[in-house]
Order: sequence, then C-alpha cells, then structure tokens
Amino acid sequence: METTNLTRSPDSDKPLVLVLNQQAKYFLHTAGKWASFLGKLGFVTAILIAISAFFVGPLFSVMARFDQVPQIPWIGGITGFVAIVVAIFYFYFSFYLYRFGRGIKRGVTFQSEAEVASALGKLKAFFKLWGITTIVLIALYIMIIVALVAAGPALQQAVGTNSAIS
Repeated sequence: METTNLTRSPDSDKPLVLVLNQQAKYFLHTAGKWASFLGKLGFVTAILIAISAFFVGPLFSVMARFDQVPQIPWIGGITGFVAIVVAIFYFYFSFYLYRFGRGIKRGVTFQSEAEVASALGKLKAFFKLWGITTIVLIALYIMIIVALVAAGPALQQAVGTNSAIS
C-alpha cells in the first residue's frame, strides 16, 4: 500500500499548513455542540437499554404464561444478553462522539491545534468503529440468510407442511 506524505506539498518542499477561516471554525464548533448533545443522549439511551435488559427475561416469562409469546425457555436470557451488547456498543459510539464534540469545541474556542487534532482523532475512531460494526453486521446478516436458506427444506420437512414452495 502506498503511503502519502501529508506534511509536504506535492509540488514543492514547503510544509503544508491548514488555516481555517471563521466559517469553518463556526461549522466545527456547531458540529461539536451537536456531537456533545448526541453523545450525552447516547449515554442516557445506553443506560436505559442496559436497564431494560434486566427486565426482558421476567417479562417474557410472564407473557409465556398467558400464551403471548412462544414458550422458549431461554428466549428472555438471549434477548437480555443481546440488549446488553447493544448497550455496550451504543455507549462506545456515544463516548467517541462526546469526546469529539467536547474536544473540538475547546480546540476551536481556545485556538488549540493539539486539541483539534485530538478531537479529530476521536472522530476518526468513531467512524472506524462504525465501519467495522457495519461490516460485521453485514457479514452476520449474510450468514443468517444463507443458514436460513440452507435450513429451509429441512425445517419444512420437519414441520411436515406442504406449501407452495415445494
């Protein structure tokens, strides 16, 4: 893989310097405010998801007594576990977003190049986590679809129904 030198201009040996005008600084500061807000909202949501995970098992047990859901004994535990995993991911997404927002606001306000660079590093981590999570979920979806298509005939035979598919 070819690496690009981002410290020198391609046309000369002069070092590159990025200077932001007032409009760009305003946009970054406003983006920082929204990122901070969404990060804080994400923390609250992650906590609510985690708390709700502890009520899913008992709720499904009560619903199973009234024949509202299929009576699968472990469904509440699996659903609770998935909710905890979602809460953890939601927390990390919110954490990176909040850190970006806080850092970019301080960096722009105090004209701190180090603070802006650190904040942009948090934004990079946010998008990297988002990208990896997306790739993993797409792969998981594909595996589930392939497994369901492969298991379809066996499930149909096990149930013993004659449908229009056969």
